[in-house]
Amino acid sequence: MKRLVLFLLLATGAMTMSAQTTTTSLTEYQSFQPATIHLVDGKKLKVGFANIFLKNSSLLYMSGQDTKEANLKTLTKVEFKDRTYYRIDSVLAYQVDTINHQPLYCAKRIDVVAWRGMLINNRQLSNIDLGDMITYSANNLADQQDIHFPLINVYYLQINGKYVLAHERNLKRVLNKEKRRLMESVMNEPGFSWTNEASLFKLLKYIQ
Repeated sequence: MKRLVLFLLLATGAMTMSAQTTTTSLTEYQSFQPATIHLVDGKKLKVGFANIFLKNSSLLYMSGQDTKEANLKTLTKVEFKDRTYYRIDSVLAYQVDTINHQPLYCAKRIDVVAWRGMLINNRQLSNIDLGDMITYSANNLADQQDIHFPLINVYYLQINGKYVLAHERNLKRVLNKEKRRLMESVMNEPGFSWTNEASLFKLLKYIQ
């Protein structure tokens, strides 16, 4: 019953959302995919059914009939057929591209704040958490075609071998005075945005 109420109200709420990228699935892939998990001890673990959970950019995998969330602290990266995800802080992010060998990474996540805003007047759903969805089957996770979840992209740069969240405050901590000046120069250009890949690649070009 809880799932039916969630399904109907989210479908209605999606009609009044502001323009934002959305998804009808809680996972990156519509169906679970084979993957190779690289563990921190150097070992590799092949699994037949894995996916990226968009609630928090984590790893889901099938164990028997159960869908489980992996402990990211135990792995370094996950290789799918089409893309490799790297553990950065507490999320899995894929490499968008590089400029002069400097990579830009992206972690795709459901905008939980915006999602909660859609439900603010629906008291029946106040206790529902996206984490509850893990208990559903792999098919159910990817088969709620009328539910629309708002998405955000969180970007990371690699500076001096360290992953850094693409944000002014975080970058200032790792850049010297001259590179901070260059960063501010790029930031002041018309159209610059911390969520625009072209802006971030230009920034990378100047501060590397």
